[in-house]
Amino acid sequence: MSRAFVFPGQGAQTVGMGKALAETYPAARAVFDEVDDALGEKLSDLIWSGEIAELTLTKNAQPALMATSLAAMRALEAEGVGIDAASFVAGHSLGEYSALAASGALSIADTARLLRIRGEAMQAAVPVGIGAMAVLLGMDFAAAQAVAAEAAQGEVCQAANDNDPAQVVVSGHKAAVERAVEIAKANGAKRAMLLPVSAPFHSTLMEPAAAVMAQALADVTMNAPAVPLVANVRAEAVDADEIKALLAEQVTGSVRWRESVMWMAAQGVTEVWEIGAGKALSGMVKRIDRAVATRAVGTPDDIKAALEAIE
Repeated sequence: MSRAFVFPGQGAQTVGMGKALAETYPAARAVFDEVDDALGEKLSDLIWSGEIAELTLTKNAQPALMATSLAAMRALEAEGVGIDAASFVAGHSLGEYSALAASGALSIADTARLLRIRGEAMQAAVPVGIGAMAVLLGMDFAAAQAVAAEAAQGEVCQAANDNDPAQVVVSGHKAAVERAVEIAKANGAKRAMLLPVSAPFHSTLMEPAAAVMAQALADVTMNAPAVPLVANVRAEAVDADEIKALLAEQVTGSVRWRESVMWMAAQGVTEVWEIGAGKALSGMVKRIDRAVATRAVGTPDDIKAALEAIE
């Protein structure tokens, strides 16, 4: 059996995530402490007892989700299941940073600071109200690309997230994305609706943020990951010396999640563990390839079940 560890992206955040891990495992608690120290604030207080609206702010959600994923990883390690239990790591958008931290390519402190910079840069790239994102359900990537091209009309509208065979997210100027919703509905989409996000992520409107991230990444140490990273923008395992450039490219590029899962399955991956908050990626994986087993690992009970499954 070949296993991949995957790490969730924005939208998975909930108040209280990771708290039981921190209360059960000192190594998990240490992750939240390290993130607090790196950011110079008690992000852990916001994660465990704050308001969901504040936690959902991009600058907070990104490091918070990474902290929760790494806390789950440290808990697994405390039980004897390390990163070497996986053949590949991958993450959805910001989850790619969590994957790199989990595999030892980035320190937790550097990852927290990078994600704070990334969140602030992505929010600052486009004034609130100018951009939007929408999910198209019941359409494949090619159909969504055609919808986006028709909706653009001189503005930016592009297929941003290829999540699974029937879920694609489009991103760009608000008016263009609203046109895409209507065009998708008229062309057979089961559902099409705007998403409650604050910026048009993974579109060319994010180019100012990509430049900020290229500079920020240039200043950190990037080690070779302990297991290969399947990169969002390539949908295949990549060489360590390419990772910084691909992380900057990821800000404006499409998240090729469906293709990434298909590539891992083609390499013999038969089981995917979703490390951190929620089960969104597990659902996507099942819709991409029903033959791949999934497991969510975000609580002490999840870890106990995982240990029992591999004994």
